[in-house]
Amino acid sequence: MRHRSKTVKLKRTASHRRALLSNLACSLIEHGRIRTTLGKAKALRPVAEKLVTLAKRDDLHSRRLAIAYLHQKEVVKKLFAEVAPASKERQGGYCRITKLGPRASDAAPMAFIEWVDRPAAAEAPVAEESAPAAAETAAS
Repeated sequence: MRHRSKTVKLKRTASHRRALLSNLACSLIEHGRIRTTLGKAKALRPVAEKLVTLAKRDDLHSRRLAIAYLHQKEVVKKLFAEVAPASKERQGGYCRITKLGPRASDAAPMAFIEWVDRPAAAEAPVAEESAPAAAETAAS
C-alpha cells in the first residue's frame, strides 16, 4: 500500500535522487524553463517551490540553506535576486508544468517546467523593441 508515501523515488537511491533534483533545480533557476520527463518535472516542482519560498525570506540563514541544497553560489544569487522578487506577491504555485508529447526514442512522456512569473520572459520583449529603435537612430 502507498498510504502516506509522498516521495517519488524515480528508481534511484536517496543520494542520487537528491543530486538529481538539486541539479534540475539549478537548471530551472538558471534557464527559467527546462524540458525533462514528466515524472522528474512532477518531483522537481515541490523542491523548486520550497526554494522560492525560502528565497522570499531573504535573510542570511535562508541563503545558507539554499547554498547547502544547490551547491552553486551563482545560482543562489540569481534565485534571490531575480526569481524570488518576481514572485513576491504570489502565495504559492510558482512553477508551471506543460505536458509535451512522448519522446521519440523511448516514448517517455516529456514536459516543460517553468516559472509562472518568468523574469527572462519579461526582459525579452523589451530587448526586441529597443533593437528597431536603435536601428532607426543609426540610420538617421
